[in-house]
Amino acid sequence: MTAIRQDAWSEEDDLILAEVTLRHIREGSTQLSAFEEVGEKIGRTAAACGFRWNSFVRKKYEAAIQIAKAQRQKRNQQKKHTAAAFASVAGGGMTATLTAEGSVRSDGIVEELSIDAVIRFLRQWKGSYQEMVRHIRQLEKEINDKQDELERLRNENDVLKSQVNEVSTDYRVVNDDYKALIQIMDRARKLAFLAEEDEEAKTRFKMDENGNLERIE
Repeated sequence: MTAIRQDAWSEEDDLILAEVTLRHIREGSTQLSAFEEVGEKIGRTAAACGFRWNSFVRKKYEAAIQIAKAQRQKRNQQKKHTAAAFASVAGGGMTATLTAEGSVRSDGIVEELSIDAVIRFLRQWKGSYQEMVRHIRQLEKEINDKQDELERLRNENDVLKSQVNEVSTDYRVVNDDYKALIQIMDRARKLAFLAEEDEEAKTRFKMDENGNLERIE
């Protein structure tokens, strides 16, 4: 039994998925068969391959898909022409018929679409759908988490704005008080300087040896 891988898809895995799927499209096979083949090659489930193809790889190969579909259409037209020609000339008891349930190969043998193949296809798409639903729910959860984080950051921003406004107001008050203090100190310095000048301007006396006062110039 092939182990189911849980690691991330590599470029080589995507390339294998694209090559096999495009080949199956060209050959008129189902994508389910392609996903099953890829799953066996790289050790993944068909559902995982289908989800990877539809969610990521397919977008990179839109032009190649259209070319593959055109080749498939041309191939089917050639089959129809071959079947019509075979129906008109076939002998030996072999009869070619073209029905809604199948297609005629170039050798005239009818290939019918098996109900088992249809069931496998529906199961595969059910698995892909469930995986897509889980992925969508995960994205919704991430979006809700981001919205909660955004709301939290907005609230923090409002708080910080309020704090900045308060700090700005306090700064203006302190700055005004500082300017007023500087002005007071400046006036005090000027008053002290004038007082010193007045003191120096006063007449001074000293006593001589005889006890008499004499003026000091």
